[in-house]
Formats: sequence, C-alpha cells, structure tokens
Amino acid sequence: MSPTANTAGEAAPPDDDLPLTPNGIPVSLRPCFQEYTLEKLDPERDAFTVIERTLARGNRRELRWLFARYGRERLAEWVRQAGWYLLPKRRFHLWRAYFDIHDYRRNPLGHGVWPY
Repeated sequence: MSPTANTAGEAAPPDDDLPLTPNGIPVSLRPCFQEYTLEKLDPERDAFTVIERTLARGNRRELRWLFARYGRERLAEWVRQAGWYLLPKRRFHLWRAYFDIHDYRRNPLGHGVWPY
C-alpha cells in the first residue's frame, strides 16, 4: 500500500490542513532543516535535500506530501542512487523494500572507511 492510499487501497485525499511555507514545504519539517532557513528552500532547486530529509525523518503526512510533490518514480530513483550513503541504514532498507529496489548504487570500495 502506498503512503497516499487509504486502508482500502484507494488514493487518499491530500492533506489540505498541512501548513506549508510560501514555497510549499511542510512547516512541520523545520526540525529536519536546522542548518537552513526553511522559507528559503525551493522544492525544485533543493529537491535532493528535501527528499533526503523527508525520507529519513518524515512522518506519514509529510511522506504523503513528498509522494504527491515528487512522485513515486523520482523518489525510487533517488533511493537507488543516493539512499545507500545518505539515509540511516534502517530507513534505506525500508525504502529499498518499499520500492522493490535490488539494483542500487553501492559503496565503490565495498566497505566503509574502516574495513574492520
């Protein structure tokens, strides 16, 4: 079931009561962007960071917004290309399973900085 579906599997209506910044980013994501001024972030220009932070720390409402904003394909491609090194390990594996991703970009060294 997708984050935008209700329990019957039908598309859920968008969260109209989710407060957004003037640029359209949920205000509730502010704690995820402590080093940024949330109102200055542009959802398209800063999509990489917005996707990263929301997939890593977003709640259901914020994830519904993310899927409505960027679409399943774009989010799956982001997880495939960048998820392995930017998302917390548990969240990365959650999104890999959700999107059914088997062919993702891996660490070219095959291990972390400290191989032990």
